[in-house]
Amino acid sequence: MPTYLSPGVYIEEREGGTRPIEAVGTAVAAFIGFTEKAEEHSDGQVTSLQNRPVAISNWTQYVDRFGGFVEGAYLPYSVYGYFLNGGSRCYVVSVKTLGASVDERLAKPAVAMLPSRSEAKADTLEIRAKSGGPAGNNIKVTVREPEDPAAEIFTLIISTPDGTETFADVTLNKGDQNVETLVNTRSQFVTVHILRAQGSVAERRPQAGEYVLQGGKIETEALTVSSYRGEVAARTGLGGLTPVDEVTMIAVPDLMQSLQAGEMSLADVQAVQQALYEHCEQSKYCFAILDCPPDLGAQEMLQWRQASNYDTKYAALYYPWIETSDMVKGRGSVRVPPSGHVAGVYARSDAERGVHKAPANEVIRGATGLPVQLTRGEQDALNPIGVNCIRAFPGRGIRIWGARTLSSDPAWRYINVRRLFNMVEESIERGTQWVVFEPNDPDLWARVRRDVTAFLRTVWSSGALFGTTPNEAYYVKCDEELNPVEVRDLGQLIIEIGICPVKPAEFVIFRISQWAGPAAA
Repeated sequence: MPTYLSPGVYIEEREGGTRPIEAVGTAVAAFIGFTEKAEEHSDGQVTSLQNRPVAISNWTQYVDRFGGFVEGAYLPYSVYGYFLNGGSRCYVVSVKTLGASVDERLAKPAVAMLPSRSEAKADTLEIRAKSGGPAGNNIKVTVREPEDPAAEIFTLIISTPDGTETFADVTLNKGDQNVETLVNTRSQFVTVHILRAQGSVAERRPQAGEYVLQGGKIETEALTVSSYRGEVAARTGLGGLTPVDEVTMIAVPDLMQSLQAGEMSLADVQAVQQALYEHCEQSKYCFAILDCPPDLGAQEMLQWRQASNYDTKYAALYYPWIETSDMVKGRGSVRVPPSGHVAGVYARSDAERGVHKAPANEVIRGATGLPVQLTRGEQDALNPIGVNCIRAFPGRGIRIWGARTLSSDPAWRYINVRRLFNMVEESIERGTQWVVFEPNDPDLWARVRRDVTAFLRTVWSSGALFGTTPNEAYYVKCDEELNPVEVRDLGQLIIEIGICPVKPAEFVIFRISQWAGPAAA
């Protein structure tokens, strides 16, 4: 109480009324995987962003810091698909970079060996990309024969996404038209090395045809389970997301790239995915979106799910992969894990309908096809064990056709129920921090009941809770029965809350029978 020493009028401000509890955001994703680069430029300085969670609000920001699409990385497709499907903010953790900015010693150039036209078919030319890394795999070499089959000259054409170079009337002979001298001096894209081969110059001339350079890659250190898990203290990998409270969804699309590259086994994949949903269980307010292994048929997917032994209400699994435009080559399509696009659908559904709406029966934007066309019978086997199928429907597009978690507990069967509770619990936790150290008396109990009840009424009004009246949808109890003397002596305040979430209409059943019509009067 203030002390008043002289007569007068004094004005005091007192805290009164409700302390509104605001609903927290539910659609901030985090992606862990491979990028082209991981660096930030500021005032002429370059700062490495590798293995650090970096907030991204749009695709342009992603490109500025992490580069674009690159061969051997699924994360760019996931982030692009996330924004395309409705995502507005995410975090990116780059555990490996694959672009040209890496150490040149780690960049293996793409190569093509051109055979001679002689009967021995020994290699006569080695064509090597000037720049190392997977970009060289986009280079094509065309050899054209002269009109005179016995001539020693030929034409060499180098085709790349950045341009075409033509070297006409070159030869293996020494001199001004020597192919090695001309190409190595003038080409921007490749170098040529003449190999020793048997026969005359005309016989050693390369066989006419088209050849594609292959083998360009970044020979970085192979990733392990620990690489993805990271460390909380060092703020790396998955551990780096621990202090980032706003993340509500996590996906690791390039885990499957590690599997395809032979860096990790299926057992390693399961270990990382288990670490992923265990992180979500510990944080309480996060949800894991898991990808299935690539190129699995329906029966193989069934067997893999049964062998995985996942049982958690904090994760969902999606099958199969999706096909989307190949952004690296600029033509054709490529198969990618669906987790990034699915996270975008979560965000879109939350924004348009609310977190209580199951993120299913929603079109996946950017998906052009599916490697597996599932039948209803095949989904009959997969859906009960928590595999959310992605299916193509004539005239309705490619849609998510499942909304289940990986939990064996029927109470937590549906994704929207788990994510609704995440939102409600975190909102109440953040909105009631003022209660800590307040006098633990009936006045405090009444204020807590009032604030929580007001918040749950807004949740019910949004359609997230089942019930025609608030009393049917939720209850809040905070009284002397829950907080007797022995509880108060421990410094505890106990509030009991019950909510009745809406469940999705997963099975819609119309019962139709013949009817004879109203009885005659």
